[in-house]
Amino acid sequence: MSMTLTQGKRLAKTRSDERITARTFIEPLIYLLPFIVVVSVFMVYPIITVFLNSFLEDYNYLANTYSGFGLGNYSALFSDKEFVGALQNTFIYVGCVVPISTVLSLAIAILLNKKLRGTSIFQFAYFLPMVTATIAVGIVWKWMYHYDYGLINYFIQVLGGEPVHWMEDPIMAKAALIIYGIWGKLPFTVILFLSGLQTIDEQYYTAAKVDGAGSKKILFRITIPLLSPTIALVLIINIINTSKVFNEVFALFNGKPGPGYSLYTVVYYIYENFYHEMNVSIACAAALVLFAIVFLMTLLQTAVQKRWVSR
Repeated sequence: MSMTLTQGKRLAKTRSDERITARTFIEPLIYLLPFIVVVSVFMVYPIITVFLNSFLEDYNYLANTYSGFGLGNYSALFSDKEFVGALQNTFIYVGCVVPISTVLSLAIAILLNKKLRGTSIFQFAYFLPMVTATIAVGIVWKWMYHYDYGLINYFIQVLGGEPVHWMEDPIMAKAALIIYGIWGKLPFTVILFLSGLQTIDEQYYTAAKVDGAGSKKILFRITIPLLSPTIALVLIINIINTSKVFNEVFALFNGKPGPGYSLYTVVYYIYENFYHEMNVSIACAAALVLFAIVFLMTLLQTAVQKRWVSR
């Protein structure tokens, strides 16, 4: 007991000897300064600038002049048919790519997790999009979609069908972009699902098999419930990424938003207004609208997932 009291007195004395000086605050700040500077310059400042510019009416970027400060850009934005069409195309793309890529990635991850023969070859094939340049991938997909020489039309003809105008017909061009987008989202999503599957204890599967549960029951009663936090994370990440679709359109259609501007997305609308039309305020307003939509979708999805995610 006396030993404990002696140690406590020494500790209290040591703490009292420590003085709070300016160095106590300056030294940690020096270590954090590079991170703070980078975040401020490349994230905080652009966000503030975009927010302020979105309210500048008749803003001339080169002359740095504007006629007023208000909501005129947002009013013009939603009365623009091109922007409304861009929103529709973006929603269609997100609504198709996210659920299909999630289901396919889960199925692939489950197969790869079983460690069957030849899984290393399949892992290489599925992870290939992550290490390949977007432009190079776009060139390959353009060749695959080619009407006369494309690999996809070749197999369609082998099966007795008629070749498809993938790159010329607006409807088929949208389907081509969705297929390309699903393929591009597979590798990262498969990695997330694999990491989630490997955290599930094998004892659950052993107990289920002892009780006579089949593969279907094991999938829907064990794997998916225990994997629900990973599924929630995958859905949120994929919704955010697919809402910003631009590289796929740019690479697949030679820098144009599809045949007859049929694949005009929100990010492409922002790009064209900012760089080509020099409508900086309109581009900033469109960027904030996209941010608000994605933010609300994420909040809604998070609220819904709280009811079914197993923790």
